[in-house]
Amino acid sequence: MTNRLHLVFGGELIDPQGHEFRDPENIETIGIYPSYAKAYDAWKAAAHSTVDNAHMRYFIAHLHRLRDEKTETSLTQEMG
Repeated sequence: MTNRLHLVFGGELIDPQGHEFRDPENIETIGIYPSYAKAYDAWKAAAHSTVDNAHMRYFIAHLHRLRDEKTETSLTQEMG
């Protein structure tokens, strides 16, 4: 079975309608998870912990898409 890794991260946005971080050097990494369901649970917990700050946003990145060895633009190909 293929690993389907997901990264949960977030931080304060400049504009709550956008996706640009106010301070990219201080983005919070929640963790890397082996399934979308576990990543979603971590995302939800992080999002709920900052519900009072409209500028805080958390995201789920699909890391497994970056390491597809059959795709020429994958991280594995670029690093190898």
